[in-house]
Amino acid sequence: MSALLDVQGLSKRYRRGDKEFAALDGVSFSIASGETLALVGPSGSGKSTVARILLRLVEPDGGGARFDGEDLLALRGAALRAIRPKLQMVFQDPLAAFNPRAAVARLIDDPLRIHGIAGRAARPGAIAALLERVGLAPELAGRRVHEISGGQRQRVAIARAIATRPRLIVLDEAVAALDVLVRGDILRLLMELQAEEGIAYLFISHDLGAVRAIAHRIAIMDGGRVVEQGEARAVIAAPASAIGRALVAATPELPKFRETAS
Repeated sequence: MSALLDVQGLSKRYRRGDKEFAALDGVSFSIASGETLALVGPSGSGKSTVARILLRLVEPDGGGARFDGEDLLALRGAALRAIRPKLQMVFQDPLAAFNPRAAVARLIDDPLRIHGIAGRAARPGAIAALLERVGLAPELAGRRVHEISGGQRQRVAIARAIATRPRLIVLDEAVAALDVLVRGDILRLLMELQAEEGIAYLFISHDLGAVRAIAHRIAIMDGGRVVEQGEARAVIAAPASAIGRALVAATPELPKFRETAS
């Protein structure tokens, strides 16, 4: 299966005071269309730096990334704007990512308007359809972000992400702040959308419980490097790396694997 995203040798260094440290050191992985790769590791392992580079929020010091046949890191201007609808992100905390006083309708309207997906007259209907698609009542469109629950906010963030019909969504700790029941509902929603639309996910997490529920494959990071990767069931059942064993040991009760991983 050819890769939708192919990352090779990403490196990034930061300076802290008079010292430099490697946030990323030769990170490589790939994701196929319709696949979920979980990027797993402790805080500070480099996971979010990978996300920021792929979203072109940070420039790497070395390495490359091809997305949907394009040299992602070489794109500039109109070419970069043209590819952005295909590559979306869902953050851990929508209250921090979005204006908490903005109306739900405004958040979903923005990508529809900016990327020319729906005209002015069609956008209210498109917003209602997207809300229903993620399990929310269309009436929620008039509420402000800070007035709705954490689970509802994350569904709104997902509705906004899928509005552009993306090929890949980066989910950076997207269920970490949710309670167990809501987390399960959001993971099921993500898997349903993937089955229906063929969306690929880069699922960034330190929670192997959530990873086991959703991921096809896992790449484990530690100290800015990928130290282990493979099929999700095999890696979790018998991790080969020390950090992999520590992560498994720290997860007291792992849920079942997603059915497509069996």
